Amino acid sequence: MTKQEEVAAIPLVEERLSITKRQVETGRLRVAIKVEEREELVPVELAHDEVEIERVPKNVAVSELPGVRLEGNTTVIPVVEEVVVVEKRLVLVEEIHVRRKVATSTEQIPVTLRAEQATVERDDAGEGAA
Repeated sequence: MTKQEEVAAIPLVEERLSITKRQVETGRLRVAIKVEEREELVPVELAHDEVEIERVPKNVAVSELPGVRLEGNTTVIPVVEEVVVVEKRLVLVEEIHVRRKVATSTEQIPVTLRAEQATVERDDAGEGAA
């Protein structure tokens, strides 16, 4: 480059994209929710215990309280009660002697007596009518 070279600047242009966003209301909506109910029968298997009670009279004297016991699938619950035991014997405690005496007494008792009396009168006016 011996000659004076001219340097020319050539601008290079480049387009760049700048993107921005903004919210714009384009419309509104109203949402209504309606709940509908319906019944359905749903099969459900439920377990429960059934109890059968049987009272078995025993009337047996025991010396101590028996405990609850299991006999197979039966639970035996003893029911006891205390009973007062009374022994009766005849004992001669005393004798009562009663003597009878005859006694007489004279007493005056007021008594009302009634008697009827009839009076007969003659009417002498009719002597011939006898």
